[in-house]
Amino acid sequence: MTASSPLHLSDLPALRAAVSSWRAAGETVALVPTMGALHEGHVTLIAEAKRVAARAVVSIFVNPTQFGPTEDFSRYPRDVAADLAAMAGAGADAAWTPDVATMYPPGFATRIELAGLTDGLCGPLRPGHFSGVATVVTKLLNQVRPDIALFGEKDFQQLQVIKRVVADLDMAPEIRGVPTIREADGLALSSRNRYLSAEERSRAPTLHAVLAGIAAKARDGGSIAGPVSEGVATLAAAGFTVQYLSVCDAASLAPVERVTGPARVLAAAYLGRTRLIDNVPV
Repeated sequence: MTASSPLHLSDLPALRAAVSSWRAAGETVALVPTMGALHEGHVTLIAEAKRVAARAVVSIFVNPTQFGPTEDFSRYPRDVAADLAAMAGAGADAAWTPDVATMYPPGFATRIELAGLTDGLCGPLRPGHFSGVATVVTKLLNQVRPDIALFGEKDFQQLQVIKRVVADLDMAPEIRGVPTIREADGLALSSRNRYLSAEERSRAPTLHAVLAGIAAKARDGGSIAGPVSEGVATLAAAGFTVQYLSVCDAASLAPVERVTGPARVLAAAYLGRTRLIDNVPV
């Protein structure tokens, strides 16, 4: 192992021993939870973790409990060797790569359920998804016990859910969102972008363009019904199958008819077989 390579930890006692040694030295710890298939968005999260804490732990766990029966768990991209190389380049101190048996041992029977924040957007479309996210992130936070945990704002509903869980359960870590990293043409970086064909990839930036256009119109305080309807039509014409396109309060995620405070324009849509999500602030 070179000096720049992260510790590769796959059992809980080894993880806790490493974190305890850093704590004993007075060092702060940041956690970047991921499902692997790291891209520049993840690298940005790791760099921010190193900026705000002395040590950065990056977890890789493709969590089966947040995938529905018809979703892409079995084909979700996995390349731990490439991920470890990306972590080394970004300065991560440790890679936490538990297996399913470590995360969900025999007899595991606990799940976290939420109301309110999961009632709309992706919640009804992916039953059980946010319960799976909330449960696995709670476990990761309890395993690593970081001072700060960082999440990308692309998964904005997920970020708000995690903030709610941490607040409701009196957990110690600070949860910090990091702005979405995009390609030059506006497409939000995502591990699932590799599913897009070349032709689909050429059309994919339309999603962000539509959201940005709605956000610009929403800032004047007028009704957003017209811009949203136009946005859905534009996406449909570009070959998207829109699941939702909404303007919501940034904290509660409740839909709004007019923007009078911090808000987000959020969307989920299929382009071919690939489900894309994105959001922009208002």
